[in-house]
Amino acid sequence: MQKQVKQLFLLSYDTIAIALSLMVAFLIRFEGEEAMILQIIEGVENPVFIAAAILLIKIIVFSIFKMYSSLWRYASVEEILTIVKANVAATLSVVTFLTAVQESLPRSIYLLTFILDMAFTGGIRISYRALRNHLRVKGRHSENIKRVLILGGGEAASLLVKEYRTSPTAEAVPVGILDDDPDKQGFRINGVKVCGRISQVEQVARDLKADEIILAIPSLSAKAGRDILRLAGRTGLRLRTLPGVMDLAEGKVAIKEIRDVAIEDLLGREEVALDHPGMMAFIQGKHVLVTGGGGSIGSELCRQVSHFKPSKVTILEICENNAYFLQRDLSKNYPEITFEVVIASVRDDKRIDQLFEKEGYDLVFHAAAHKHVPLMEANPQEAVKNNVLGTLNVINSARIHGVEKFVLVSTDKAVNPTNVMGATKRIAEMLVQIQPKGGGTDFAAVRFGNVLGSSGSVIPLFKEQIRQGGPVTLTHEEIIRYFMTIPEASRLVLQAGAMATGGEIFVLDMGEPVKIKDLAENLIRLSGFEPYVDIDIQITGLRPGEKLYEELLMDPELNARTDHLKIYVEKPTLIRETFLKKNLNHLRRNIHDLTLDQIREVLMDLVPTYRPEAGPEPEEAAAFERRRIERRQGDRRMADRRRADPLGEDLVLKKDKDKWTVG
Repeated sequence: MQKQVKQLFLLSYDTIAIALSLMVAFLIRFEGEEAMILQIIEGVENPVFIAAAILLIKIIVFSIFKMYSSLWRYASVEEILTIVKANVAATLSVVTFLTAVQESLPRSIYLLTFILDMAFTGGIRISYRALRNHLRVKGRHSENIKRVLILGGGEAASLLVKEYRTSPTAEAVPVGILDDDPDKQGFRINGVKVCGRISQVEQVARDLKADEIILAIPSLSAKAGRDILRLAGRTGLRLRTLPGVMDLAEGKVAIKEIRDVAIEDLLGREEVALDHPGMMAFIQGKHVLVTGGGGSIGSELCRQVSHFKPSKVTILEICENNAYFLQRDLSKNYPEITFEVVIASVRDDKRIDQLFEKEGYDLVFHAAAHKHVPLMEANPQEAVKNNVLGTLNVINSARIHGVEKFVLVSTDKAVNPTNVMGATKRIAEMLVQIQPKGGGTDFAAVRFGNVLGSSGSVIPLFKEQIRQGGPVTLTHEEIIRYFMTIPEASRLVLQAGAMATGGEIFVLDMGEPVKIKDLAENLIRLSGFEPYVDIDIQITGLRPGEKLYEELLMDPELNARTDHLKIYVEKPTLIRETFLKKNLNHLRRNIHDLTLDQIREVLMDLVPTYRPEAGPEPEEAAAFERRRIERRQGDRRMADRRRADPLGEDLVLKKDKDKWTVG
């Protein structure tokens, strides 16, 4: 009913306005001389009919241009253009009609009525919006109004300002815009002034008494966005950001789409892109098994795989709760795909083999592993049973039952490992590399750094410590790490699977490492606190097995770029296969009887680059180092024998054309 009342009001108003504009046009044209006006009117055969016809024609044209169905509370440039078009069309229609009935008016009357119609019909509509916005802002509680400083003066900022001015739920007012374009300085965007460059954000924020800052440049590169957000973070104000450029294209620039800046934004870089046609060919119609499917990486792998229309996804998990909720979520979002949860442990070789024989998996993504470094230092036998023997069980079943591809999820801690977890993951990589080629299954491993937000990672720990009021604990001031997001890590695993031809270790170009101290300080600021003032940071010392920096590649000089710009493949290293198998059998038979130190010694024998950084006594650390030197000398002697006797028992992976083969 309210809608009809508004339409009737506008219709009545326009009728009066059109009649008034015609009268005013005559008064202006003839400077108010009544005699001249009457002379023109008397020259028209039926002036009342003509006036009524003009009025009716214009009302009909306005209706055609939907001037009575627009929401004028949101009137903007588009609505103004509609008013202009409607009045041009109405004027031309009137001229055409008068010509058809052989009547005419002075040409200046047509121009004057056009201008006056624009002023009268457009003025009330735009004024309605302006008055409504003024009353809406004035009616807000002053204590709830936030003063917003916008970074970026492009289309997104323009839309954002418009949204703030028109949204009935907005409790903020844009007070300024910063942009580096010199041509925009001093100008206004939808009424908000461009106050300076982004580098001036601290000073401008103080001058304008801003309460929060919004980054409104969706097309910004990850590195540039990170630099801007770090600069804005110095203000101590709440930082928020708009969706990405694709969301902007889909019209999602709205207040509800604005989100707080996350630590991922400050660590951001260009994420790995997928070869979608290649992924579709790789996965579509396949039965996919994800071990450890309920974990951080495993669950995201299941989601990423589901985009490419597999026939079935099996989630193998030892923890039933995570797997249950994941299956429910996936079944809801992808009803055309079958999702099955299997509760099992990769340590159980018979159970694993029965599953492979029964189900006939096409693709296997092996993400099941123990990954917590300090816990595995205290429980090395569990790391061996899960990360090494469990991986071997899945590899054997995959090879025996003709799986198309097997992809191991590995870690940067496998490179020159200083802890049990890293050493066991390096052995898992070696097991992948020694698998025979041409057996029908392509084996590969994917190595990446720390995953943001994964269970047990540093960021959830820091967030919890901040929630509790601090302190945030840091093991060393100089410790650095590589970081990537969970979706990015999962995409890398899929891409590597599609590229694998057998025996490769794929490595992501992860850009620059991040200093954990900087990460902690930024996270404290994002939480609304000042580091060392509101929340303290305490140094606790490196934990057993922890090193200051992680490496992604066994030897930075021995890596080849793949067709994917962000993915490298590590060239093969010497692997003592017979020795490896012998010691693995020893571990399998005696794992429960070996002491912790004996397990570490076996791991050192298997992984020549493994060097425990911390031992119970300095003498033991020295003994570890002596054995390490001896093993390296033995490796060099074995390599010399290998060159002299190419038919020896030890196998070396080498590259033959485009495939890694056993030499």
